[in-house]
Amino acid sequence: MSPSTSATNAPSLDVQAVNALDREEFVRLLGPVFEHSSWVAAGAVTARPFDSVPSLHRAMIDVVRRLPRTEQIDFLCAHPELAGKEAQSGIMTSDSTTEQASAGLDALAPDELALITRLNDAYRERHGFPFIICVPLYSKQEILDEFRRRTALDTEAELSEAIEQITAITGRRLRALVHDGTRA
Repeated sequence: MSPSTSATNAPSLDVQAVNALDREEFVRLLGPVFEHSSWVAAGAVTARPFDSVPSLHRAMIDVVRRLPRTEQIDFLCAHPELAGKEAQSGIMTSDSTTEQASAGLDALAPDELALITRLNDAYRERHGFPFIICVPLYSKQEILDEFRRRTALDTEAELSEAIEQITAITGRRLRALVHDGTRA
């Protein structure tokens, strides 16, 4: 997915339309929901037909949950660090850019950026993957508090927490893209 690609900028679809897509179009439209991981959509396509957005999302998350631990970590490593190199270089996906901006992570003071860089480094050193959080659900201070709390967690517990955060992130992205057919 290129930096300008966005799951939420694609045309809105209903579940019936998603069920009718051919495999290639399904992956093209739904792949961006998962950061640099369109293979998640490719793995979920065989679970059709979906009766709702939650059932579609569950099928996609199940693809991730069925991965061996090492592949789950590789999947997590496809995600950008908060206010990290990708953000500083302007190469994050549109969705990640918008999400990080929602908590002011795109306009950090130099001391805040230095703090988040230290927190990113400590977290990755401890767990082996980037800190992942559903940014729109937290304030900047809550994110900093979560960084500290979650860095101290056992890595297995944190792996589970990171996948739960991705579940929240992708659920929001998917609901922005697909609806159950009840929208006007």
